[in-house]
Amino acid sequence: MLIRIKNLFTIKGYSLFMICMLLVGTGISITMPYLSLYSTEELGMSAGSFGIFMAVSSLSGVFINSFIAKRSDNGINRKSIIVIAMLSSAIGYVSYLLFHNYFVLLIVVTLFNGLGAAAMPQIFAFAQESANASKSDDKTFALSTLRSLVSLGFLIGPLGGTLILGIAGYNGLFVGTSAIFLIIAALVVFFLRNQSNTIPTKKKNKSQTSVSIFKNRQIRYPFFAFILLFAVNAINAINTPLFIVNELHGSHAIVGIVVSVCAGLEIPIMIALGALSRKITNHSLMMISCFIAGLYFIILSTSTASWVLIAAQLLQAVFVAIVMGNGLSYFTDLLPNSPGMSATIYSNGSTIGRLVGNLGGGLFATLIGYRFVNIVCLLLVLLSFFILWRVKAYRRIDNTLEKAHTL
Repeated sequence: MLIRIKNLFTIKGYSLFMICMLLVGTGISITMPYLSLYSTEELGMSAGSFGIFMAVSSLSGVFINSFIAKRSDNGINRKSIIVIAMLSSAIGYVSYLLFHNYFVLLIVVTLFNGLGAAAMPQIFAFAQESANASKSDDKTFALSTLRSLVSLGFLIGPLGGTLILGIAGYNGLFVGTSAIFLIIAALVVFFLRNQSNTIPTKKKNKSQTSVSIFKNRQIRYPFFAFILLFAVNAINAINTPLFIVNELHGSHAIVGIVVSVCAGLEIPIMIALGALSRKITNHSLMMISCFIAGLYFIILSTSTASWVLIAAQLLQAVFVAIVMGNGLSYFTDLLPNSPGMSATIYSNGSTIGRLVGNLGGGLFATLIGYRFVNIVCLLLVLLSFFILWRVKAYRRIDNTLEKAHTL
């Protein structure tokens, strides 16, 4: 394992990619826990208007990501895209301090955070192209390791946000977040070598980079499955604390333990699963993740004690680690010559899934109760399993996607 980790650094720019991903995860998560509080307490938004605000700004990222992805695979310089995206994110976060009118803020944040959403998939795409140029045979491990650093940033960020908020208030929180994205932009400008210097120039397969997820079932079906799986994860994040407190009569301390155990296990499991990429396909891992998630929600739906949920977090951590850590590599396998498109499809699926889950989680809990939300999640996982089971496996032959077997 140590040798494989050491070999990752033979990929040109990999050290910088690691730093950038850690900072991206940290920057996003610093304000995440406090964004709703700031918007409702300081800007006077209602809970409903804040939900609409987040939905619109999230969807703008999906559309802008999709627009940029095809063009980035057809020759637009990724380094420039990443720098512009980081600068846009910096402007987007500081806009919360500059604009207090709801509609003006909505327009500004939708525009700049939408552009900023392209940063992460483009860094992944750059890393994949660098791995190809460096003749690395461990691309899945390289990408899953980068993804684990985003998760590490999500562990660091909330703690840092709490400290900044206590010292400098909301002004310090948003300015600090903007500063992180400016630092990333500076690192990319000064230390990331241009694509033309690192990646051999080759003729792009335009037909492949223009693949539409709505026309190709081998892309469309997994995309829908990933939306469901990310929605399930978002619903679980909302419902589980409420389930523990209101159904199992557990304490808030138990909620903290459950969340911490899952988050702490995700990163090492994500790295370990990436290391298994040579022995098991990403498609098989996705099927396994659905099976594990099914077991997890069966346990939750029948549990009567809080300690059961703590133990069950091992299953949840494995599920999350596979979906988040190997999900990108799944689409990379399908579109090996279109790194921008594959990373964007994965990113858009996660964004839409979280949006659906955040909107649906509270609704389901209100209509059917916290325990039965777990049954809904189980059904969604089973549907995802069925979709993935129906998808034919493909392998790459002579720069094309060729059917390997049929059902």
